[in-house]
Amino acid sequence: MKAGAWFAAAALAFAAGAGAAEFGSPGGPEPANLGEIAQALRQDPYDLELLISFGTSKGGSAGHVALAIRSDQVPGDDLVYSSNFYADRKPEHEGRFYTDDLMIRVPKKEYLFGTTSSLSEKASFGLDFGEIYKRSVIGVRVYGVPAGEKEALAAFFRRINDDYHGRVRKTEYHNDEIKYDYLRLNCAKTIGMAFKLGAGYKGLEVESARLFSGRRVVAAANANVPTEMAMKLLKEWNARGYGLGVVLYRKYEGSTYVDPHEEEKVAFKDLPNRFPSVLSRDFRKEQGHYEDFDNLFAMYVLFNMGKYGVRVNDRTKLLEIGKGKRPMAYPEAARLATESARSDSRDFLGGVPFQPRGTVIGAPTDDTPLAVSGDGPGTRTAP
Repeated sequence: MKAGAWFAAAALAFAAGAGAAEFGSPGGPEPANLGEIAQALRQDPYDLELLISFGTSKGGSAGHVALAIRSDQVPGDDLVYSSNFYADRKPEHEGRFYTDDLMIRVPKKEYLFGTTSSLSEKASFGLDFGEIYKRSVIGVRVYGVPAGEKEALAAFFRRINDDYHGRVRKTEYHNDEIKYDYLRLNCAKTIGMAFKLGAGYKGLEVESARLFSGRRVVAAANANVPTEMAMKLLKEWNARGYGLGVVLYRKYEGSTYVDPHEEEKVAFKDLPNRFPSVLSRDFRKEQGHYEDFDNLFAMYVLFNMGKYGVRVNDRTKLLEIGKGKRPMAYPEAARLATESARSDSRDFLGGVPFQPRGTVIGAPTDDTPLAVSGDGPGTRTAP
């Protein structure tokens, strides 16, 4: 994509003295044109946006998934529902982190770009708000969703919170106390159950991670994983005739913030920014070494559907929107992704250098740091 394909919604000067904290840190300034860019992106008439966050660990990295619902609850913005990693009843999390709700609800601008939280001073930067300062986020936009379905999803999330507050056990969506569990009641399961039970997606497969012989040991192979749930939902939405498109919110690479709660003190800018893996033979591999069909398919299909990309300009600290290729409808995107992933996974197994047929979403390049650039499948211009 040429430089002219980028634009800022408003040519506002970045005020370096907006706060004591530096850009990309809690309490620091947000992009000065955030409101204008958000308004421009909302001209797109989507109804839902599934937000898939990249992983930040070196080994197996499943990332995170949340759901933004477009409604009138937040004027000029969407409301994001995201499972709360710290709402697990562990004593070490009580009082140190935000644990009031299992399903947090925050405006999308805050979830992606905010540097202060409307939830609490205990909310986690880079997780509950300000995601793009820590990792990239893929937004799958869904068009044509009936209002009743959106209301049913929101109602189900409210029910999860009510059950969490009431310490309810053994509901039809979880066979234990309602609290966060990394494998058994995680982000992917809460989103999946909202569609399956709340919105009536009866054919949607949502796993129930099992214990071994009654012991507190969970079979990870039966856990719900964000990318796998996203791929299942893509098929469900396509079957319902809903339109689909993809936005990449690219990580801001300059944040020097170090989370004081993490054992390993690493600045956000130095954390891996890894496409969230499915549970496969690739799961423990390092960033950039996916060779499994399922991972390749997911990366390729999301690239093929790419409609917009959003990034922070490192010099001006303004948000920019990029639009550089024709987004494919899901059937075409899935067909080409399947062909490319099948061919490329075979070639990777062969161990001989080759030119991959597919293009992955989110891969960094020197000249085009955006997910929706290039000419489509078969090119090596990264999303």
